Amino acid sequence: MAENHQYYPPLAFYYKVEFAFSKNSGDARFQSASGLTVEYEFETYKEGGENRFEHKLPVRTKYSDLVLKRGMLTDSSVIDWMLKAFRDREFEPADVNVILLNEKGEPLRTWKLAHVLPKKWSVSDFDAGSNAIVIETLELSYQYYSVM
Repeated sequence: MAENHQYYPPLAFYYKVEFAFSKNSGDARFQSASGLTVEYEFETYKEGGENRFEHKLPVRTKYSDLVLKRGMLTDSSVIDWMLKAFRDREFEPADVNVILLNEKGEPLRTWKLAHVLPKKWSVSDFDAGSNAIVIETLELSYQYYSVM
């Protein structure tokens, strides 16, 4: 009897990140991806004569920044896109998909991030006494995401 894996939670290590403008397969591989977070901002409203509590009303949604980490690539269209923003102040919003994959490499769930812009790019420290690889961290701002 074949096992049915649909009831088991998916594993978090098999995913890819697709930038709409990138054709470089290395640009889809990241060591970690975080920041798929949405929350409501609330406004409190005090009702006259009611002193036991305050009403909390949802106002707007707030999305955190997407943080991606990987071993530094020397040929990356994503880094070229980021450098255009940081060096030349040319901001080109992009669409980015974060895709969770199953054991066969098929998409389980896709987060489609809209209007993504570079916010921060950092490179790990260089240390002659260490043999660690150079890690680059990309912090990206986005307006919202849709779950597919």
